[in-house]
Amino acid sequence: MNETSNKVRVAAIQLDAALGDSDRFLADSERLATAAASEGAAWVVLPEFFTTGMGFEPRISRSAPPAEGEPAVLLARLAAAHGIHIGGSALVRDADGHVRNAFFLFGPDGLLGRHDKDLPTMWESALYVGGTDPGRFDAAGLSIGVALCWELMRSQTVARLGGQVDLVLGGSGWWSMPDWPLLSGVERRNLARANAAPAAFARHVGAPVVHAAHAGRVECDFLGTPFRYRGRLEGGTQVCDADGRVLAFRGRDDGAGIVTADVPLVRRPPTFASDRFWLQKRGAIAAAAWVYHNRVGRRFYERAHRARLAEVQR
Repeated sequence: MNETSNKVRVAAIQLDAALGDSDRFLADSERLATAAASEGAAWVVLPEFFTTGMGFEPRISRSAPPAEGEPAVLLARLAAAHGIHIGGSALVRDADGHVRNAFFLFGPDGLLGRHDKDLPTMWESALYVGGTDPGRFDAAGLSIGVALCWELMRSQTVARLGGQVDLVLGGSGWWSMPDWPLLSGVERRNLARANAAPAAFARHVGAPVVHAAHAGRVECDFLGTPFRYRGRLEGGTQVCDADGRVLAFRGRDDGAGIVTADVPLVRRPPTFASDRFWLQKRGAIAAAAWVYHNRVGRRFYERAHRARLAEVQR
């Protein structure tokens, strides 16, 4: 066990859903990050997709900015203005033409690291491709790990971070089951799983976790079906210590806001789970939806990517 007596004040931000409204997301992110800094947070985390939110809305992929675009510009400005470390993920289009879900970490002196989420989840597969980097980098004398949404659910993330990081930063855009009465029981379990994922991951990886999230209602097309999706984002913004104790929590019904905590920088021995893919059990409906939407989504993305390349070449 490697312990230090140091504590660091961290903040995680919860945003309200406004699917595709980048101007609102950027303004809300700046306002809440500034408030977190004023409360003494040295590390501030914004949610996954902090500039767009998440739903099956192809325009948020088509309009993805370059890696040096608005998301990175905002993070760099906030880090320099407040003397903080701040990170969050956004869809960006790289020089190869592909869109990725990239988490950027900035410090007062500039960019410190980038992590591309490894496996797009369900309808996310229609909007971007995954990455292969380890999601670890050094900042302010610490080893920082990054885990986004369902990366917190998989043993392969523990394998790349366990025992190697002092602090895990991450966020999610975890959506509910559709608002169908027959799925009410499944949704209760889905919400419980979303709320439990950061703390469970902290226990497995042996490091504190700072997790930012989205809340609010979402409506969009339902990938691979003729139906409309109507649901909500599950929230669960929280700070957990290395033993998985939740030090601060903001639920989905609490809306937009900030959680802060003074978290001890303690590394615990990791608990690897290499005998299974998922760290938490999932039901048959969730498993079937994962397989179906990933397959349909990848085909959708490939067609859209080819069309974009053809348009550029004309």
